Amino acid sequence: MPAADGIRSVPLRWQSRHRGLVRMTDALVVAGAAVAACAVQLVRPAGDVDPVAVPVLLAAVVAWLLALTSSKAYDWHLFGGGMSEYRRVLGATWKTFSVVAIVAWLAMLPGVRDVVFVAFPLGVAGLLATRFAWRRRILRLREQRADCMTDVVAVGHRVQISRLAATMADAPDHGFRVVGACVPAGEAEAGELIDGVPVLGHPDQAGEAAERVGAGAVVVSSSHEITADVVRRLGWALEERGIDLMLTTELADVALPRISVSPVPGMSLLHVDLPRFSGPKYVVKQVMDASLALVLTVLAAPLIGILALAVAVTSHGPPFYVSERVGRGGRIFSMVKLRTMRTDADRLLPALSAEDDGAGLLFKMRDDPRVTAIGRVLRRYSLDELPQLFNVLAGHMSLVGPRPPLPHEAAEYEERMRRRLLVKPGMTGLWQVRGRSDLSWDETVRCDVYYAENWTPQLDLLILADTVRAVISAKGAY
Repeated sequence: MPAADGIRSVPLRWQSRHRGLVRMTDALVVAGAAVAACAVQLVRPAGDVDPVAVPVLLAAVVAWLLALTSSKAYDWHLFGGGMSEYRRVLGATWKTFSVVAIVAWLAMLPGVRDVVFVAFPLGVAGLLATRFAWRRRILRLREQRADCMTDVVAVGHRVQISRLAATMADAPDHGFRVVGACVPAGEAEAGELIDGVPVLGHPDQAGEAAERVGAGAVVVSSSHEITADVVRRLGWALEERGIDLMLTTELADVALPRISVSPVPGMSLLHVDLPRFSGPKYVVKQVMDASLALVLTVLAAPLIGILALAVAVTSHGPPFYVSERVGRGGRIFSMVKLRTMRTDADRLLPALSAEDDGAGLLFKMRDDPRVTAIGRVLRRYSLDELPQLFNVLAGHMSLVGPRPPLPHEAAEYEERMRRRLLVKPGMTGLWQVRGRSDLSWDETVRCDVYYAENWTPQLDLLILADTVRAVISAKGAY
């Protein structure tokens, strides 16, 4: 039923329900952080809270929630997306914290400063944790029940419709599903199928078609028939129906932080920053690697010792296995792992080559007879890789990066594959959290090249967090 002003109200979709739940949990987390900060102050030797801190903290809570809204942290297209959502949460938190901290310092309110410096770390940890939990829920529903999906109508040529439909079908975790297509006159008739997608009409009928099938967005691929004027008029039609307009680009594997828009008269230009493999960004990475690896090494040292003893006792040979690998710039280094195979494993490899379950240049067997009994357990939970922390401390590897290749693998790399060597190999990476040995060779290479060209500190932290889940699930480990 059209609204009184002629603009149809947006229907209640899963996005609206999810947005409400996220807003509620964000409010609970921020309020809880404020209460916890006051409680921490009460248990200190002074045993009280600065009276001025309470109203300031209440104002900070309101400002924090408003900052999350103004930074578009509740946009539906972020839900289930990962880094973009976390980045906006961190941005809103940093802005609010900076303002409150500066005010407290200028007003010389030490009690307020103490409370604020407790509330914000607790709050940001809680916000990221709850957003992560919501994201996992959405991805699980998409994978198991094809729920929490946004239906879209695609506009473009037949080949563009086919490519878009296949891309979205291959990546259901991104939450889009093509339910209809509008193609230029002469390419297909209404009711015809393009790779299973029904044709609903011509591009100028996309708004009506999207409303008819209940789509949440229209995705337009550029062509000489679909001009700026066609897109403008389509946008007006979608505005009346409360349906989103999306435009595709031919950019592939370029992360959002590398893209900016430069407006010029009559058009908008997408500016893509060139990948950078040196400079301040990589100084930050080295500091992160060194500090986190040092802490993890201290914590993991007793476990490494126990596991090394178990390997030595249960099978003949040394507890550690040292393998030559190719690092950044093609430099060879010795990577250390806990031994998971028999000592004659390399000699037996040629006889097993016909049973290769791997892909591309990788050799993998799901039931490799060379793997020892304890080695299967170590591999299942990636415990054999813990000694690589020493490689990180030595500067050969990073905590996060491409998979460390063997010299004979790197020798066969073509140009695209060699871009993996522009950064240090990692103990974990996109290849680890997206399926490990279950990934195809092309997907493994794509993950590594994408990481090398689009690395950010936030991406590293996200991969490290996802690694815990991947290791516990043991999916793709053999």
